[in-house]
Amino acid sequence: MINLKNKNLEISLHLLIWLVLFFLPAAFTIGSETDWSAIFRHFWLQLFFLAIIFYLNYFIIVKWLFEDKRLWFFTSNFLLLVILIVVKSQIFELLEPDRPKMLGKRPPEGMRYFFDFLIYLIPVAFSIAINASKKMQKAEEMKIEADNIKLQSELKHLKYQLQPHFFFNSLNNIYSLIDFDSEKAKQSVHSLSKLMRHLLYKTDVDKISLSEEIDFLNKYIDLMSLRLNDKTKVYTNFPTKIPSLEVAPLLFISIVENAFKHGVSATQHSDISFKMEIVEDEIHFTASNSNFPKTDTDKSGSGIGVENLQKRLNLLYHEKHEFHSCLNDGMYIAEVKLKTK
Repeated sequence: MINLKNKNLEISLHLLIWLVLFFLPAAFTIGSETDWSAIFRHFWLQLFFLAIIFYLNYFIIVKWLFEDKRLWFFTSNFLLLVILIVVKSQIFELLEPDRPKMLGKRPPEGMRYFFDFLIYLIPVAFSIAINASKKMQKAEEMKIEADNIKLQSELKHLKYQLQPHFFFNSLNNIYSLIDFDSEKAKQSVHSLSKLMRHLLYKTDVDKISLSEEIDFLNKYIDLMSLRLNDKTKVYTNFPTKIPSLEVAPLLFISIVENAFKHGVSATQHSDISFKMEIVEDEIHFTASNSNFPKTDTDKSGSGIGVENLQKRLNLLYHEKHEFHSCLNDGMYIAEVKLKTK
């Protein structure tokens, strides 16, 4: 559809230019006696030859130049221009039978042929310029398309990385529950099945509603909280009235996973909190947790979560997001700000 519109625009532009050139002599002779036969001989006939040269080059001959058939290009144009100059000269002799008598008052024949040759080079140059600009535009469009394909491929790769990572963490939690609380383990499996349904049916799109993303986060937080002991407190503060905003799916889950991975201790008191605020079309999401760094031997996660998040934010919300993380008084704080529009 876009190509058709561009084609129609191009045809309209060509028609407009030739119509302006066609009526140009008449515009300059308004208010005086117009010698239409002289205009035909000296302007419209020349315009017709210029059009022939332009469109033969535009559609056929110039392509040889870009296909490294330069000899064909130069030979064809030289012969074309010479033939048209000779034809024009013959037509003028027919239309102006007294022309030979006026030769003494006119430039030498060879000089007039040379000037005609220079004039006929103008449409050749225009056709080269237009075709070159089209080629550059097409190359730019192909580059943009290739970049988009690469972007989509990278986003899919990151998403496919994220889902097994999330699943791996959830299974670890369920595994830890099986030995000492089988009922919680069963409940966890049930909760995980709901979350996996979300992963299967809600994440294969560019964006989902913010309310669905918050619902997913709440379910995941509930699932992760099942394995916690009394020493860990989890606080959530999500908006109750959620505006009709859309976000990329699974955008905040990496921060939530990271908080549970590094914010829980079996022997010490720990706090984990999640807060989301919405200011017009901007989302502020903050996660804070007690900091209990994992050792190299710990296999409770793959370690790609936050790195994955940063890559996705750069790809999806380029120059529309902020991501900060820091340690403050024993608490690890991660904050995401992003504009949805």
